[in-house]
Amino acid sequence: MHQIQQILDTYFRRMPSIRWTDLAEIVIISFLVYHILVWVKNTKAWSLLKGVVVIAVFLVIAVIFNMTTILWIAQNVMGIAATVIIVILQPELRKALEELGRKNIIASIFPFDSGKMEVGFFSDRTINEITKACVEMGKVKTGALIVIEHHQSLAEYERTGIDIDGIVSSQLLINIFEHNTPLHDGAVIIRGNRVTSATCYLPLSDNMALSKELGTRHRAGVGISEATDSMTIIVSEETGKISVAYEGKLDRSLSGDELKEKLHIVQNKPVEEKKRKIGKGREKNAKETD
Repeated sequence: MHQIQQILDTYFRRMPSIRWTDLAEIVIISFLVYHILVWVKNTKAWSLLKGVVVIAVFLVIAVIFNMTTILWIAQNVMGIAATVIIVILQPELRKALEELGRKNIIASIFPFDSGKMEVGFFSDRTINEITKACVEMGKVKTGALIVIEHHQSLAEYERTGIDIDGIVSSQLLINIFEHNTPLHDGAVIIRGNRVTSATCYLPLSDNMALSKELGTRHRAGVGISEATDSMTIIVSEETGKISVAYEGKLDRSLSGDELKEKLHIVQNKPVEEKKRKIGKGREKNAKETD
């Protein structure tokens, strides 16, 4: 019994002391590894990772059987392989860093711009005017591409177009996209309650999952939603249907009411304000029924 006690005492004396910083490091590393694996799973890096695993298995076999030539080649190629992987995954790595910068972690902890959030990024009137314009353009099959800025600035894309700086109205939007007018080609960018630029060029999406029947206008809408946190409204010139691109996803064939619901997502009004608005709407409908 005494010998067992001595063994246990020796074992516990050799154990390193655990500090609270060590636990914090474990949590942070676990968090990072988890999100890296989630990111890899949703990109073409997943196929590359499976290839790396296959190579690693062969290297383990080479180590077990002491295949010196294969190990020498692997040792000399390893540095070049790391550079090649970075080059191959450059678009995915850039997108991952952009998404990390888009999180606004500090802003969520310290809401410096709380005054803006009380009224939202734009007013209900702007939502109504945008919806009215899109529905009217859809009826006569006038193509339109409208980008609505959210947290991330679209100044880079505004510089490719022509300055407008006008208050958002259905008449202005319809006139911009009217056929055979100087401003109808390209995208309109809206910041807050103002149309800032027209005829802007947008990046095209290379998402292979998009339907082949979609044209340049839809691919540009999805492309800008992949590159930024903006929301893009597309009115098809062929069918007159309204679509919305947000966070790299495309929702098609929306009605006017469904479009308004989408716009409320990037309006960022407080939940209490939305509840009051819904309550007023129900009271109005009840009075009309009576």
